[in-house]
Amino acid sequence: MKLKQLTIALVAAGFGLALGAGFNRLDPHILGVANAATPAVVAPVAPTAAARLPDFTALVSRVGPSVVNISTVGTTKTTGFGDELGPDNPFNEFFKRFGGPGMQIQPRTVPMRGEGSGFIVSPDGYIVTNAHVVAGANQVTVKLTDRREFTAKVVGSDKRTDIALLKIDAKNLPALDLSDPPGVKPGEWVIAIGSPFGFENSVSAGIVSGIHRSLPGGQMTPFIQTDVAVNPGNSGGPLINTEGQVVGVNSQIYSRSGGFMGISFAIPAKVAENVAQQLKAHGKVNHGRLGIGIQALDQSLARSFGLPDTNGALVGSVEKGSPADKAGFQTGDIIRKIDGTAVTDSTDVTMRIGSMAPGTKATVEVWRDHKPLTLTATVGSWNDNAKVASAGSGSVDSGDRLGVAVRALTPDERQEVGHGGLLVQEVAGPAADAGIQPGDVIVSVGSTKVTTVEGLKSQIAKAGKNVALLIERNGQQIYVPVTIG
Repeated sequence: MKLKQLTIALVAAGFGLALGAGFNRLDPHILGVANAATPAVVAPVAPTAAARLPDFTALVSRVGPSVVNISTVGTTKTTGFGDELGPDNPFNEFFKRFGGPGMQIQPRTVPMRGEGSGFIVSPDGYIVTNAHVVAGANQVTVKLTDRREFTAKVVGSDKRTDIALLKIDAKNLPALDLSDPPGVKPGEWVIAIGSPFGFENSVSAGIVSGIHRSLPGGQMTPFIQTDVAVNPGNSGGPLINTEGQVVGVNSQIYSRSGGFMGISFAIPAKVAENVAQQLKAHGKVNHGRLGIGIQALDQSLARSFGLPDTNGALVGSVEKGSPADKAGFQTGDIIRKIDGTAVTDSTDVTMRIGSMAPGTKATVEVWRDHKPLTLTATVGSWNDNAKVASAGSGSVDSGDRLGVAVRALTPDERQEVGHGGLLVQEVAGPAADAGIQPGDVIVSVGSTKVTTVEGLKSQIAKAGKNVALLIERNGQQIYVPVTIG
């Protein structure tokens, strides 16, 4: 009732204001006020260039012909009757169990079709798109804005960055320049051109919402986040700034429905350009690697290691025999600079190291024992294989200030995990508040490995209010900041 009254009051107030404004604009002679001063006419203020919304018509006219529609045909195998209706088809299990001897369920191959976007990067027919657009395709068809169609060859595809390079047999094509990719800043206007749901050369606009976004499965890509409407079929199309420069390749959306929900992600043009050049030259991409597991820093972790800020990436594991191991990296190091340039976050590290050619010498500044240290590593290749290993022993007791009851690993447990440590049996207090769980293995306190309860107690006693524990859970190692007060 109060809401209705408020609504009525607001409507009435609005009507009164409008009516009053109307009377103020009337000629005073009409009201019989001949001697009233005639109000001055206020000229409308022309909006400044900054206040006007941008007009993208000229931009779209210029860059639109470089954007292409990509359709693919491939095959996929079904596991039985009805599987072409999807894995959740309720009749699948029925026919598998009760099909009878007269109904043999045999896997069969069925056609698979897909659609996406791309953009021309050279007049002689090279086209950049997403790797997932052409994954599993036996035939790729490219359609230009002038309705010409070409069968495309997949020059190469890189799943780690989700970039693929195609080639069509054509000349004098309108191309977008990727040779000098520009930077991008949150808040700037950008447009996307592509084929959402098959509607070719659709244009949508928005702003950059954020940069250096880390997404699952995109460890080498510091994604650009935008609020530009991107939907299925936009994948592989360009993200373009107001200068007509490609700043990204539209790749993913965040969605609970399958459609656009206001958040889309693009691969930075710098990453796409680097990958496209390697694919053109070699047909594949050989990413650099150091052989370390890293994680992002937060304020608690930074404070635990005595850092003044949260810039950098925390080393959680070092593979034995890896380039990082040979260079002297240790668990608990915090990578602060690579080749003299400051590191912002963990995604920055993976992108920069991943873009280096194997064999490159990389100078890395790390933070260790509350002071900077410079290491030189020879970047390896993702084709290298290595395992993480170390050793240790322990005994049974509890870790007072921390709030954990721990015991040493048995010989069988050490062999299973591949290193020593302390098994968490019970947890309470600060450790429980930090998310430590029974079954976790405490590997180190900061960068100091702990293999005995006495060693754990000693490290905790020397710690201040904040301590970083390296734990292993389900085969993964991660630092957990604990405030012990």
